[in-house]
Amino acid sequence: MYAERPSRLTGAVVWTNTPSEAGAGRVLPDGCMDLLWHNGRLLVAGPDTRAYVTGGADGVWAGVRFYPGTAPALLGVPAHELRDRRVELAELWPAAEVRRLTAQVNAATGPAEGLERLALRLAADTPPPDPLLRHLVTALDEGSPVAATADALGLGARGLHRRSLAVFGYGPKTLARVLRLQRALGLARRGVPFAETAARAGFADQAHLARDVRELAGVPLGELLGRG
Repeated sequence: MYAERPSRLTGAVVWTNTPSEAGAGRVLPDGCMDLLWHNGRLLVAGPDTRAYVTGGADGVWAGVRFYPGTAPALLGVPAHELRDRRVELAELWPAAEVRRLTAQVNAATGPAEGLERLALRLAADTPPPDPLLRHLVTALDEGSPVAATADALGLGARGLHRRSLAVFGYGPKTLARVLRLQRALGLARRGVPFAETAARAGFADQAHLARDVRELAGVPLGELLGRG
């Protein structure tokens, strides 16, 4: 069973997941990075450009999903180095430090609470995120074209791409595509017909929506929503 709530860290989400049945799961691209806990270990989920198919590992998972673009500063690692990867935190930080932090998370009331406290401490020790990044995410999530967004933010195409690689793990066009997918899924899950979903989310037509879902999620939209 999956459950989530807003975090005390601005823009973040705290979640837990206990798979109800054996087998692989599917995590869709969302523009975010996560700090994870599983079986007493700390891991980092990098930004995805396609669905990440889990191995069906049993037991409780917990995580903090950071607002797009904010995790790299907290973790001290450029996002593109973790693109489409899941890594142990000990691969990124000194082992002794990770052991200390892992013990603190494991000693908390629950792993989700422990992860949130860790995320809040990291944020307190890190300069505030560049407000330009939030403006970029907001504009692209509203369907603004990348070129127009770059102009509005006073950035050239190369500068925007370079910044995006460091904080999102990929360029602004990929981020816009991922955010558009999430808009479409939100509409479709509320029962909006697929053709209307495509139009409202910013796709050229329903066929365009279907192609993007297959490429990014790996399965047809109906199957993804449990209607297949």
